[in-house]
Amino acid sequence: MLTQTTTRVLEPGDLDAALALLHSEPVVNAFVTSRVQVAGLDPWRLGGEMWGWYSGGRLRSLCYSGANLVPICAGPEAVRAFADRARRAGRRCSSIVGPAEPTALLWKLLEPSWGPAREVRASQPLMVTEQPSPDVPPDPLVRRIRKDEVDLIMPACVAMFTEEVGVSPTAGDGGLLYQARVAELVGTGRSFARIEDGNVVFKAEIGAATPRACQIQGVWVAPEYRGQGLSETGMAAVLRYALTDVAPVVSLYVNDFNTAARASYRRVGFREVGAFMSVLF
Repeated sequence: MLTQTTTRVLEPGDLDAALALLHSEPVVNAFVTSRVQVAGLDPWRLGGEMWGWYSGGRLRSLCYSGANLVPICAGPEAVRAFADRARRAGRRCSSIVGPAEPTALLWKLLEPSWGPAREVRASQPLMVTEQPSPDVPPDPLVRRIRKDEVDLIMPACVAMFTEEVGVSPTAGDGGLLYQARVAELVGTGRSFARIEDGNVVFKAEIGAATPRACQIQGVWVAPEYRGQGLSETGMAAVLRYALTDVAPVVSLYVNDFNTAARASYRRVGFREVGAFMSVLF
């Protein structure tokens, strides 16, 4: 017996079904779930469309199509449907990112029409923890950034982004969207740093937050302070804030070739549980 499938753009009335699917994998889906919880499914508020793939009349998979293209709970058949829709629409995103297996298939299907990519990071270990390691004391000087300190943290954020992604976030619109994102994280109390003599020497953010899981991002140490263990004690401090104030599970993902960072995160208490993949344009 054939199972009827269909793909469509979700509407505000589909919110409960979408959230139920997102909550089925709270750690992996933390980024998209955090956006949907705040903005709902209205494309203007969400910053993109949410595509739904239905099988047997039931919502089985999602794909967020905005600045990023993100397959969610997507098996091969759903990925093919999302690739067909994305190919017809044309590339509007700056990256494809998500769990490694469906993202790899999605890129394989889109590469002939969307390629070449600027960079493909095929394996980015996903790391999680529910409790910090007792072996790494939190840095007592790491604190939340205040709303009046956006200009102070902004250069460090730009430096981190440029170093990590390979392009400056100020390109194109002069950094207005990126500055708004940094200000949003500061305003919600999810931006943290150690500041010495008016300079940021360590910083990180809780980039996505839901009641079930949150995700740390943007970990950065000023070049002249590297090799002194600040990333570990700083991460221990951010982890303490995250577990105490935000969610019972904390995650992050890291490039597989960054062996030093992976070792550092393990010492702080993280363990590897899967992998993400990113395709950068």
